[in-house]
Amino acid sequence: MFLSVFDLFKVGIGPSSSHTVGPMIAARKFLLSLEGAGLFPQIAKIQINVYGSLALTGIGHGTDVALVLGLMGHTPDSIDPESIQDLVADCRSSKKISLLGKQVIDFDPSGDMPFLMEALLPHHTNGLEFKVFDDAGDLLSRDTYYSVGGGFVMSEAEMGKNTAPVLQDPVPYPFGSGDELLALCAEHDLTVAELMRANETALISTDQLTDGMETIWQAMESCIDRGCSQRGILPGGLEVERRAAQHYEDLCKSQERQLCDPTVILDWINLWALAVNEENAAGGRVVTAPTNGAAGIIPAVLRYFDRFYNRRDREGIYDFLLTAAAIGSLYKKNASISGAEVGCQGEVGVACSMAAGALTAVMGGTVEQVENAAEIGMEHNLGLTCDPIGGLVQVPCIERNAMGAVKAIDASRLALRGDGKHMVSLDKVIETMRQTGADMKAIYKETSKGGLAVNVVEC
Repeated sequence: MFLSVFDLFKVGIGPSSSHTVGPMIAARKFLLSLEGAGLFPQIAKIQINVYGSLALTGIGHGTDVALVLGLMGHTPDSIDPESIQDLVADCRSSKKISLLGKQVIDFDPSGDMPFLMEALLPHHTNGLEFKVFDDAGDLLSRDTYYSVGGGFVMSEAEMGKNTAPVLQDPVPYPFGSGDELLALCAEHDLTVAELMRANETALISTDQLTDGMETIWQAMESCIDRGCSQRGILPGGLEVERRAAQHYEDLCKSQERQLCDPTVILDWINLWALAVNEENAAGGRVVTAPTNGAAGIIPAVLRYFDRFYNRRDREGIYDFLLTAAAIGSLYKKNASISGAEVGCQGEVGVACSMAAGALTAVMGGTVEQVENAAEIGMEHNLGLTCDPIGGLVQVPCIERNAMGAVKAIDASRLALRGDGKHMVSLDKVIETMRQTGADMKAIYKETSKGGLAVNVVEC
């Protein structure tokens, strides 16, 4: 199974890849399946049962909104974030919905999408059960989908068969572990980016690959810039104030004074990560990298590289993304990138690992140093819980991205000072992360029933 750079990085909307992007994709996918089966014209009523973590934190994560948009036929990469509020408000007030923009039926979001907070489906905590009925009230069709992290969606049949969410044609350098990746790079004298590029261009053209990565990069840059210009209170009721714009203004005013402060670069890295995740929390356009909850880490580290070290223009950017994707695919294949499944170590931890390895690569590190940096990035995020206050991707999520970005850069610097030899392999730390996630109590896995979510009084 080959996971592309476009599987790990997807342009979408906030605030969550698993709770917003995934449900939107699932709702649309279900209706498209009915259309393909010729059942679409017979639909008179639809019901969506929302389970597990999706139910527990779904309102704060916009799951209800995403499902409505998906039923309308919208996709995360094309929906205008500015239009969302009006689209959903119209559905709620009229109690009608235009399925895929083609067929209007009665639909009441408050009654036809029950959030079953104490129930779980068998394969994953992020479960959605879709049912459609005809005019006589008879069940026409039903199916179950799981949002398994990072915007990946799998049906009940796919989960039961243990198949991958994305299946691709064979590639010249298939790898399923860090050790296999290292061996292939050594055998064929390739960098990780070169190996990934060869795999990508076995499936799509070089121009398609370049254009796609440019789109990702530009979306990341635009998100940072928007986040640095927006002020106000984030939605959701916690009254969290956006800080990035003020930080940016302060940094711009004090540039001369900053010449005496060797740590000022940390302020800029913090700013870029905060800017992205404030945009995410506001439901803006972000790049899932590899999740929305961790969307600020890779853009912040990538801008750090581009502003201060990049001498190769776009090729350095693209090599960064390709290397990060290779590392992220190992976590996706062998553990998880879902906070609801393994806690925030699967989101911020994985993004930190991806960014650390990618930065090491474009800074001239060897393949062994890249693997070492990626391992360091995760090793010191093991056990990180997912405990968002109020079910919102705000506290501690926004600051956690700033910390993850700085940690990724430090992991890279540690690896570049070494020779690539180290005690714990990337494969071992990925397996440890998987086991730690399995052992972690459910209350610490995106349920808002433990940790900060219960020890901090909501204002």
